[in-house]
Amino acid sequence: MTISEKVAYLKGLAEGLNLDTEKSKEGKLISVMIGILEELAMSVEDLEENALNLGEEIDVLSDDLADVEDVVFDEDEDDTEDYDDDWFEVECPTCGETLVIDDEALAAGEVECPECGSRYAMDLSEDDVEDEAEEEE
Repeated sequence: MTISEKVAYLKGLAEGLNLDTEKSKEGKLISVMIGILEELAMSVEDLEENALNLGEEIDVLSDDLADVEDVVFDEDEDDTEDYDDDWFEVECPTCGETLVIDDEALAAGEVECPECGSRYAMDLSEDDVEDEAEEEE
């Protein structure tokens, strides 16, 4: 039973009591209270309807936002990640897996491939860096 139905039931009970709403103070009071309850019930029903509509609109907006996030932050298209200058990629000589090496791993001088478990020395001397720079030009 909705609030409006309950108020209508209450109004029917008051009318069934044949209260004098013009001369009796109690009758006037009950009549005014029922009128206020009717207005409150209509307001509550309007608020409930608006809340449902807003919920539906939020669902639509959420779906649209998810689509935008898929386009903007799509990681499936390109498996490469953005790294800053402290990272570089090398290929594992054993399995061919692309490894991301940071300055700490380079300073340690040894790298372990997480894919195949092979360990190998990393030596990036200044001669190698100059050779790579010349190849890029």
